[in-house]
Amino acid sequence: MSALPAKVDVLIVGAGFSGLYQLHHLRKLGFNVKVFEAGGGIGGTWYWNCYPGARVDCDATNYQLSIDGIWQNWSFSEYFPDWKELREYFAHIDRTLDLGRDISLNTRVVAAEFDGAADEWVVRTEKGDVVRCRFVSFCTGFASKPYTPKIQGMETFRGIIHHTGLWPQEGVDLRDKRVAVIGTGASGVQIVQEAAAVAQQVTIFQRTPCTALPMVQRKLDADARRKLKEGQLEVFNCRRKTFGGHIGSFTDRLPSDFSPEERKEFYEQLYARGGFVPLLCGFRDVYTDDDTNDWAYAFWRDTVRARINDPWLQEKLAPAVKPYPFFAKRPPLEQNYYDVVNQSNVSLIDVNENEITRITHEGIQTADGIEHQFDIIVLATGFDAITGSMIQIDIRGTEGATIFDKWTAFASTYLGLMTTNFPNLFFVYATHGPTAFGNGPTTAEVQSDWVIHCIRYMRDHKLSRIHPKKEAEEEYTKLVNDIGDKGMWSKAKSWYTGANIPGKTVQHLSFSGGLNVYADMYRENEEKGFEGCEFSTRIA
Repeated sequence: MSALPAKVDVLIVGAGFSGLYQLHHLRKLGFNVKVFEAGGGIGGTWYWNCYPGARVDCDATNYQLSIDGIWQNWSFSEYFPDWKELREYFAHIDRTLDLGRDISLNTRVVAAEFDGAADEWVVRTEKGDVVRCRFVSFCTGFASKPYTPKIQGMETFRGIIHHTGLWPQEGVDLRDKRVAVIGTGASGVQIVQEAAAVAQQVTIFQRTPCTALPMVQRKLDADARRKLKEGQLEVFNCRRKTFGGHIGSFTDRLPSDFSPEERKEFYEQLYARGGFVPLLCGFRDVYTDDDTNDWAYAFWRDTVRARINDPWLQEKLAPAVKPYPFFAKRPPLEQNYYDVVNQSNVSLIDVNENEITRITHEGIQTADGIEHQFDIIVLATGFDAITGSMIQIDIRGTEGATIFDKWTAFASTYLGLMTTNFPNLFFVYATHGPTAFGNGPTTAEVQSDWVIHCIRYMRDHKLSRIHPKKEAEEEYTKLVNDIGDKGMWSKAKSWYTGANIPGKTVQHLSFSGGLNVYADMYRENEEKGFEGCEFSTRIA
């Protein structure tokens, strides 16, 4: 790899969807742009998440960039692509746009400090390199800080133990092994499905049952790919106008407009379409009305229980009484999760009743004193999401402020794009964006457009510094929390609010008003000359 530059106009941290999109468009505008990527390859989450079964929970038509020249010459082979094919897609982006020459891999940013005298950021890497830039854009995503719970004896285990977000690039063979999976979020569900097919024994350690929706996976033959391609432009045009950044919108009808039979048939049709369709095309007030939420949960519960043979497992995986409001957590997508639990080589331990006390040389000891022996322990324990991606970096703005101090106490941002006391610093698909509720590529493009246009505006007007006004940040942060309080998000212990991390401040971390509403808001802000921000020009 060639030496890193001493100075650039824009430094982008992260080479996922957002970073590549910004690099391409800023380069076209004539800026000197570089991307620093901690991983050994591009793709963001799809570099790090390479565990067995890892695949996207968004359909192929929506999970891609709308950049002309890319989508016309690419087709996925499955409706929900796996990590291997997504890596191939990112390689296609790289080849088509020739992005690699401006990307430094294996380059982890560990610190950034604003030099107020020069209106520049001084960025430091793990290897000690120092780069100056006028603007820094953090495209680190919402899930780049894996969370590993503190379990006594973890370092003593003689077998293989990995977090799903830090899976070895060379892979791990699960065949004929005794596998423990701690956690039942998306990665836990995916790896259980894979392990159940080949492992000698799979033991699920569950604290809270997930409410997984049917993926309805399908292969895409030549005819299916052609039909999807014919409608791709319409997808790109429409997805910014929906709540979740996918094609499809909530029904305008109320539950009371349906008879019980019609309501059931309506949701059966939604479930048959697969993916997040029930989440995004059903009743809007499922997020705010207890009765509607109860009905939606009961429909899901009864559908799932019909697939599980053992009454005890039925209650553990799909309890009669909902453990938290339906859809207050992001539901995983499953292909056969509720089928493989019927297999003789799959078992479940409820850690609420039988807690993990320690990890031993040979496996996991539970509160009943039994030592369960394993060859492989999988930590599907999630992430310090949304804020965690940036607070793990030592970012220092003006007045001695650090992102860690500011967001650990109580996160506040302006438009989910900037934060006061950190001039010329942008972030996308992160704190207070439509992050938890929006399709990744759509959200990345919507937010990145504001960043790109703002940087161009500053160059055209010969401006050297931008920072949000304190009152504008307070107003937007209040909006995020006011809208969030109308929903049921705080009634579930999830990464939506940071409640999954012990000791983390519980607060609304995403804008839950809909990506379409957010997109209108940012466009209006831009049309008003980036209202809410102050600009200044450095005197030479």
